[in-house]
Amino acid sequence: MNSIPRRDPRRPFVMTAAGIRRTLTGRGDDAIAAVTGVAAPAGPPLRTTQAPARHLLVLVRSLRGALDEPARRCIAAAALIAAADTAVVVGVLGGTQEDLAVCGADVVATLDHDADAFAPEYELAQVCALLGRFRPLHVLLPEGATGELGRRLAVRQGAGIATGVVELGASHAARWQPAGNGERRLAVCRPLPPIVLLEPEAAESRLPFVGRGERLDWQLLVPGTQVVRDLGITRLDAAEVPLQEANLIAAAGNGVRDVELFSRLARALGAATGASRVVVDDGRLPRNRQIGATGHSVSASLYLAIGISGAVQHLQGIKDCRHVVAVNLDPGAPIVQRADLSVIDDAGSFMRALLARLTEGA
Repeated sequence: MNSIPRRDPRRPFVMTAAGIRRTLTGRGDDAIAAVTGVAAPAGPPLRTTQAPARHLLVLVRSLRGALDEPARRCIAAAALIAAADTAVVVGVLGGTQEDLAVCGADVVATLDHDADAFAPEYELAQVCALLGRFRPLHVLLPEGATGELGRRLAVRQGAGIATGVVELGASHAARWQPAGNGERRLAVCRPLPPIVLLEPEAAESRLPFVGRGERLDWQLLVPGTQVVRDLGITRLDAAEVPLQEANLIAAAGNGVRDVELFSRLARALGAATGASRVVVDDGRLPRNRQIGATGHSVSASLYLAIGISGAVQHLQGIKDCRHVVAVNLDPGAPIVQRADLSVIDDAGSFMRALLARLTEGA
């Protein structure tokens, strides 16, 4: 057995009053007290007990009331750079009932949001109202689904913005930029601009402290300028939806021998179809359906893996999926270890049974 101790490269840290980053070698109260000078109660302590004089604002979106990992990491990043007299305010487009105190949130506000409508000006008007309420020092947003809102906000406010940030401090942000010959280097931006768009690797969501987690009891019902006209939703066939945008994906592995049956099941589920590399190499599904390190990386809410063993390259491509259901004959397969729910069964038998249930009474 290898006796060399392994350390987590992203282990928790706190910022001292002098702005110095102190890494915690343990999660115990003694380690935290040694840095902060305050004896901590049982369990994770509050980040600060001071009355807030300033604020940091984090804007995130929820999907059916749940926050994804990049959103949680963005909240944690704000908590890590916040001073003792600074509260972390989180505005959630769509709202959530999750306990965001564990991510470092001190105040949680729900921003009215219609997931089925495209109303960017209405969202922006709500955000501007929230800015007027708290006048935050900085606004943090995760890159991706919320990144567009951050860019619109920068234009509306005439404010500076840092995008693609992979390193964040109380007074600086850093992002990768090309340096020639295929190399890249960290470009540091000082001082920290008013609006910051964070990449997921900028922070970890695990913290050695918690926020207050107070719910802001108010409604931001503000009129938005009708600059953009919503023409409604165009329903696409699931097969036409890009895998990176699909909410439900059914993926076939080497255990799927009947591709026609698999396709009929995907249509009945309304799912986009994906495949492992071996299925694509065999010509059973086209190359643009491949999921994994050498194919597409996906972030579906539900990923149904049928007959997929779960090679490390494939698991890398589905690491951002919220729920994974695996169908496999081998209970020790890597995909089973990754899955939230596993069905130990033959792929063909499972597909026929599920398709029969879906088409009952049709």
